[in-house]
Amino acid sequence: MMTSSTPIPLKSATSSPSLSTPRPLLLVLLGPTGVGKTDLSLSIAERLGIPIVNADSRQLYRDIPIGTAAPTKEQLSCVTHYFVGQFPLDHYYSASLYEQDVMRLLPTLFATSHVALLSGGSMMYIDAVCNGIDDIPTVDQETRDHIKQRLATEGLDKLREELRLIDPSIYATIDLRNPRRIVHALEIYYTSGRPYSSFLHQKRPERPFDILKIGLERPRPELNDRINRRVDQMVGEGLIDEARQVYHLRHLNALNTVGYKEIFRYLSGEWTLEHAIEKIKKNTRDYAKKQMTWFRRDVSIHWFHPNQTEAIWNLVASRVGL
Repeated sequence: MMTSSTPIPLKSATSSPSLSTPRPLLLVLLGPTGVGKTDLSLSIAERLGIPIVNADSRQLYRDIPIGTAAPTKEQLSCVTHYFVGQFPLDHYYSASLYEQDVMRLLPTLFATSHVALLSGGSMMYIDAVCNGIDDIPTVDQETRDHIKQRLATEGLDKLREELRLIDPSIYATIDLRNPRRIVHALEIYYTSGRPYSSFLHQKRPERPFDILKIGLERPRPELNDRINRRVDQMVGEGLIDEARQVYHLRHLNALNTVGYKEIFRYLSGEWTLEHAIEKIKKNTRDYAKKQMTWFRRDVSIHWFHPNQTEAIWNLVASRVGL
């Protein structure tokens, strides 16, 4: 592991009147689940003497560290992490709120170092910080509960038809088989009085920092094998007991994720444990594929195998100015 050092200070322009102070740099380390982001992010953070800003939407929550592969207590003691275990499971959060929180945090980090590190695999959270996100209003809990109750009593078909009348533009573009998409669009409408589509495709904000994106990838068989072994490791570390402890909260969005959904079906008696574990592995592999499809659209990402540590560090050093 790379050795620790003091934070890299902001460079001053006083040494040369012809030079202006360089813009801060946000280093973004991304990639699919199980690829090896945690070890590399710790190495980079220790070498640069900077904290890690987590960009994994499930590691934000408390009480589920095993199933989310959250940093261990030892790792947290070595490097300061932001947005890890921060919220209770019933706390509402979104990519929009994450953007706001990170954008408030970064000036504080850049005050002591001209480089900051954001690491994770949640595609929309990373995009929100790098590119901004449409200014979609936060849904109040009363509206959220109301639409949820309507879904339960009236059914998806009724809500789908209502959305078609209210917002034909979004109706024509979203996945109409996904209840969460239908519900969210209606929540936005009843919160703001405006169609969901009216908030989309707004002008992206300019960021007061440069961005260097480093993507980690492995050949598909290699990544799939790592995922399978990591699931087995999670089970061995106590995933079943962890899921059992939050089983009564299984309706929450924070637990509507791979790993917990499958174990909940085992705990309810619907599946055998063996079948649930195999489904976790398959669904995790599918999610990793989805992540790579999303990331591949971004031509600004510099791709490396996680073992190419020297090449990765050389790129980071060239941009950081070491």
